Amino acid sequence: MTDAPRTPVRLRPEIMALPAYKQGRPAAEGGYKLSSNENPFEPLPGVLEAVARAAAINRYPDAAAVDLRARLAERYGVTPDEVHVGAGSVALLSQFIDAAAGPGDEVLYAWRSFEAYPGLVTVAGATSRRVPLLPDGRHDLDAMTAAVTERTRAVLVCSPNNPTGCVVTADEFERFMAAVPETLLVLLDEAYVEFVRDAAAVDGATLLGRYPNLVILRTFSKAWGLAGLRLGYAIGPVPLLDAARAAAIPLSVTAAALAAGDAALDAEEELTARVDILVGRRERLSAGLAAAGLWIPVSSGNFVWLAAGAGTEAVADLLHESGISARAFPPEGIRISVGEEESVDKLLSVASEIVRILPEGAPARRIG
Repeated sequence: MTDAPRTPVRLRPEIMALPAYKQGRPAAEGGYKLSSNENPFEPLPGVLEAVARAAAINRYPDAAAVDLRARLAERYGVTPDEVHVGAGSVALLSQFIDAAAGPGDEVLYAWRSFEAYPGLVTVAGATSRRVPLLPDGRHDLDAMTAAVTERTRAVLVCSPNNPTGCVVTADEFERFMAAVPETLLVLLDEAYVEFVRDAAAVDGATLLGRYPNLVILRTFSKAWGLAGLRLGYAIGPVPLLDAARAAAIPLSVTAAALAAGDAALDAEEELTARVDILVGRRERLSAGLAAAGLWIPVSSGNFVWLAAGAGTEAVADLLHESGISARAFPPEGIRISVGEEESVDKLLSVASEIVRILPEGAPARRIG
């Protein structure tokens, strides 16, 4: 292994020390890519045609996303000014963090959660404050409340949590919002909300207009199947969205993405049917893994979490050799996306072998 290239240019040391974001491991030929929480279905009806019509690549896109914002505003019962569109929810997270926090400030979030959070905070010049998850993979909102200080400028709450899949309940979230100061920006990251079937889970759409410091973030990348086009949206108070707009890279949402989002909304009935299928596969996968002797948190996303501990890399290698590419987070665990029906069967066929190679003390060995 060679040393990293050196440069005489003076760069921020915290950025130089920051690992670059890595995509999920590709699948071997003939295997299944279950490492990126992608939707395995083909594009929704009308999406490809809409993208083709938007192919005037010599023209800039509509920077204000007027049409899509109007449709989303009508969908959620808000004004268009209360909707902000970005190049995926990650871009939106970056904008809000940049707008709220800088050197000397802190951004608070549960850990483990979405792997992009630490990098976004570091790039903003702020400091991450991580609060451990509860043993069952859920947010510990009481501990997060206690961790808020005068330096805390933003809090990220991910429900369902990526990668454990656990939801924050509506009661928990409302108690949290009542406990933290109104001066604190709260970002409710709901990238996987379409897959939730837990009636007790928080639903940001029901909280709109209630809190002057709350913004909800959603995406077209997961359930809606537009991961390759990068399209997400935020809903919240206008002053907060205006701050994010000021921090955004202009014209970063393409015309193709805007057209695809609009067309996808027209196909919501088909979308719902597909999500129901994926939820059914998730439940079959969870039940099969439990029957094999594995413990996994109750997931409300399009993925499950295997807390493999020190056995994470060994299990990831076993899966890869078996034709399954999953996302490993050594030494904590592995996130496995819900994909094609055949991939569920293949995964369950090696579940007993996973149990065999898990080290003693790995949380996934627990039965519960």
